[in-house]
Amino acid sequence: MHLDSGAQQCVENCLRCYSVCLSTAMNHCLEVGGEHTKPQHFRLMMACAEICRTSAHFMLIGSRHHPHVCRECSEICSECAADCERIGDMAECVDACRKCAETCRQMAAA
Repeated sequence: MHLDSGAQQCVENCLRCYSVCLSTAMNHCLEVGGEHTKPQHFRLMMACAEICRTSAHFMLIGSRHHPHVCRECSEICSECAADCERIGDMAECVDACRKCAETCRQMAAA
């Protein structure tokens, strides 16, 4: 299956966000502690990483359900970006989440 450029960009943004959220949580957050490891924040980062991976998967396999998954991904990524920005010192995560949220929002509307 060939993905159009919008879908391809979304897959790339999802996979980057998955990677950045997971590695930030497992390395930076666990090392820094405090707000970074409070259950609500840490669970949000794990949920964000997983929904990003799932969204990319649904687009890559051509599932007709991908718009629903992308809609949820956009919502979770936006929430994660806001929480990471609130806590601070996670600019790469905030950026990856915002880019993913935007392209997923576009895929959900398509």
